[in-house]
Amino acid sequence: MRYHLIAMRFRWLAFGFAAVALALAPIKLYLKDGTYQTVSEYKVLEDRVRYYSIERSDWEEIPLDMVDLKRTVNELKAKEEENKKEAAATAAEETFERELKREVALIPGDPGLYAVNNNQLRTFKQAESKLTSNKRRTVLKILSPVPLVAGKSTLELDGEHSPQEVDGPRPTFYFRPNEEERFAMVRCSTKKKGVRILETWYVIPVSKELQQEREEVELFQQQVGRDLYKIWPVKEVEPGEYAIIQFTEGKGNTQAWDFRVK
Repeated sequence: MRYHLIAMRFRWLAFGFAAVALALAPIKLYLKDGTYQTVSEYKVLEDRVRYYSIERSDWEEIPLDMVDLKRTVNELKAKEEENKKEAAATAAEETFERELKREVALIPGDPGLYAVNNNQLRTFKQAESKLTSNKRRTVLKILSPVPLVAGKSTLELDGEHSPQEVDGPRPTFYFRPNEEERFAMVRCSTKKKGVRILETWYVIPVSKELQQEREEVELFQQQVGRDLYKIWPVKEVEPGEYAIIQFTEGKGNTQAWDFRVK
């Protein structure tokens, strides 16, 4: 009678995991003395457990009260959950890779800053920056550094707000630089009326050495093609004025693609 009650208690679990047992073969049929039998499948029959021994390639039986059926079933259940998680992770990764390939296919071969939303390509216009020193403004040429004058200068963009807006605290972009240079996301200072400050430049007298200061935003970056990077902030950014810049430290050749985070 006792064997029968135990069998009834665990029968639904044993049969419920029969398919799993087959899928996860070999499995461990645990015994109450701490050992186990390596089996490909098993089933509970009244007061005994019938299993197929992998070691001996034959069907065998053992009294139910010698089997730690609860441990066996719990391990099967844990493996099933693990398999489900792995399958879900694999499916999510495959979906991500397909979506990434679709987006990358939309990005032009021309250097610049881009975004893809709902399979629609958005191209960001490169900003014209100006270097201000002693109330004098010089247009910074895109491909050539400006002459460096000793003292402090600020690299600026006209207007207190960028006309290019993006939604969300972690905007994602695709960036294709036009040179093998560094790039970064910076927050622009708006403490000066009518302009946005990208960087502050300090030129050391005599040596003409240039030191550049900027407020960089920590980025994740993933190379997704030749000279093409997917970039996004590590942490959520506050609403405000930002830019993706390309530069060589100390050369005074900063280029910028500005945007506003709403």
